[in-house]
Amino acid sequence: MKLFKFSLILLTTLSLTNCASRYNNINPTSVKYVSQTEKNNIKLEYQYSLLEKKYAKKETKKGVKVVSFKITNNSDKDIVFGDDVTLNYANNEAVNVLRPEQTFKTLKQQTPLYLLYLLLTPLNFYTSTTNSYGVEEQTSSTPIGLVVGPGLAIGNMIQSGSANKKFKTELEQYNLNGQVIKQGESKYGLTGIKTFHHDALKLNVK
Repeated sequence: MKLFKFSLILLTTLSLTNCASRYNNINPTSVKYVSQTEKNNIKLEYQYSLLEKKYAKKETKKGVKVVSFKITNNSDKDIVFGDDVTLNYANNEAVNVLRPEQTFKTLKQQTPLYLLYLLLTPLNFYTSTTNSYGVEEQTSSTPIGLVVGPGLAIGNMIQSGSANKKFKTELEQYNLNGQVIKQGESKYGLTGIKTFHHDALKLNVK
């Protein structure tokens, strides 16, 4: 009975704190940008705080912020993001822009963590009755842990793996570093920057 109570507490704790999160695509083309700045006829629009659940918690814990942005080139020449144009903070300090793989590695869900649910495998559900002498006797036990433990482990690993894959794909899809932005063209980006804050951004045009 004590094992059952312990396992039940463990199950509740894991369920409340360690369930895998889904990843909802940010889709920079549909973001409503509230912050903007312009320099040399090149316009930057950007937005912080777009990740949710576990990914958002890791942003805060790890000091990496994912920024969605839009750059519109109204200048008289083509530009290359990361070369002709880079991101700075409003105080002119350079922004530490991370490569997609760095951002992903820092913020991804740790899929193997959900193997902890296998600790529930020994869980049994016991039923008992009181005999004529007033003594409680066990009448049967059901090994529910054989289903609950592996089921939760596999389910959460599948969900976190799928979410991580979507997250990584979107970071790579909207990686603007080295991309040419032609005259009159707008392009959308998604990048991780190394910071604990949500400081104002601006363009550094070379």
